[in-house]
Amino acid sequence: MKTEHIEVVDYDSKWVNDFNQIKGEIEEALKDLVLAVEHVGSTSVPLLAAKPIIDLDVVIDQNDLKEVIYLLENHGYIYEGDLGLKDREAFRYEGKEHLRTHHLYVCPQDSKELKRHLAFRNYLRKHPNTVKE
Repeated sequence: MKTEHIEVVDYDSKWVNDFNQIKGEIEEALKDLVLAVEHVGSTSVPLLAAKPIIDLDVVIDQNDLKEVIYLLENHGYIYEGDLGLKDREAFRYEGKEHLRTHHLYVCPQDSKELKRHLAFRNYLRKHPNTVKE
């Protein structure tokens, strides 16, 4: 999904439920290939204003990437490659109107991008004064 207009809105506690709904569909599609599904990006930080788009990192074993791509494609996702970021595979989608708009990334468990996303999220979750700033 390509974002053409970005709107930043106040934090919405519904984003947690939106994430869980998307996560459930991903876990159903990938079964035991999923090591974790992480809610990352601005919507994952309580009280932080954000674009109302859920960012998810699906953590996998690198050896399972081809199978994960295949399974996600069979569930309406379109593989876009790494979009210039090593060890972070991007997917767009069609026909998922029942889900909140989201960005889906698949990362091996040792991915630098995954570590960067988690560090951003975890820092802000632990530092509410930084969120206020």
